[in-house]
Amino acid sequence: MVNTLIDKTYQLSTINYQLSTIMNGLIVFIGLFFILYIGQKIFIPLIVAVFIWYLLNAIAAYYHKIMPWRKSWFAGAMSFFLSIATFGALVYFFVTQIHPAIVGMMGRIPDIQLKLGALQTYLSAQFGVHLGTDWIPSTSQILGTVGAFATQFSAAFGLVLVYILFMYIEQSTFGKKFTAMFPDKRRSHKMLYIMQSIDANMKRYMFIKTAMSALTAGTAWIWMHFWGLEFAGVWAFIIFILNYIPTFGSIISIALPVLYSLLIAPSAEMPIAIASGLIGLNILIGNILEPRLTGKTLNLSTLAILINLVFWGMIWGPAGMFFSVPLLVATFIITAQFDSTRWIAVLLSANGEIPNKEDD
Repeated sequence: MVNTLIDKTYQLSTINYQLSTIMNGLIVFIGLFFILYIGQKIFIPLIVAVFIWYLLNAIAAYYHKIMPWRKSWFAGAMSFFLSIATFGALVYFFVTQIHPAIVGMMGRIPDIQLKLGALQTYLSAQFGVHLGTDWIPSTSQILGTVGAFATQFSAAFGLVLVYILFMYIEQSTFGKKFTAMFPDKRRSHKMLYIMQSIDANMKRYMFIKTAMSALTAGTAWIWMHFWGLEFAGVWAFIIFILNYIPTFGSIISIALPVLYSLLIAPSAEMPIAIASGLIGLNILIGNILEPRLTGKTLNLSTLAILINLVFWGMIWGPAGMFFSVPLLVATFIITAQFDSTRWIAVLLSANGEIPNKEDD
């Protein structure tokens, strides 16, 4: 009788402990969600700065690898300046080529509205589809939204540049700060292993993803330009940006130029050709070439990627969707290094294979 009471007491205490742990975890999750949501004006520029900083370091690392004198200090300095020059060339290309085209497209919005109205009339007459007037965007509304976004982007970009500058200034002190944070050698070794794993995988992901996005956008531009699609450069730039967003980004980047070609093309030949070409490029590069290059870097479940995409989209909107995969990669690597969270890494993985755990 006494043993039975002891067993029941132990079971109740275990259940209470588990419930308490779940409740504490839920409270922490809700609190973190709230902080990330209300602090998005601070966190988003910081994440953008970290992304660009990582990308520049990834480009510099690959420049450093191809230099014959890579062990000298000159190779490090040269690779750094080449990475900055590459980023500057991309910014210059956007300012001189893409920005004027975007401005030109904004001037065509009234004409696009008329063609959307004609498409609505055609669908109503041929198929009896009545879409109403709300689905056609208002010119003033679009221009107002674009203007507000441009203002916010300009202010945020200045803050991003400040963040990047100070990251480079303090980059040389990261090692000393890390050592001071973890004076215990075993714990320091483990945390260093985790940080190096995140660093290596992030650099690899960002470099390959950026290269594949550029390849997709470049080949898409050649294909759309060949078929004479207006504003091919703008559509290619949109493809490059949206390629960072899993699944939905590719769908939207294909749908926009195809829809535009439907509005301006005199026949169905151009829209069909553009749709076929863009779909083929996304399958070839996104589903065949890119997975071969990334290898096990992104051994992530498709379902986990989609849930993560929706989660960060709810918190930070399009910016959260853009950075959802890098954040998931970091979570995957970190949770794989602790016994209490390895089950999370298993759930996030595509096939149950997770990174080896560094011994404590």
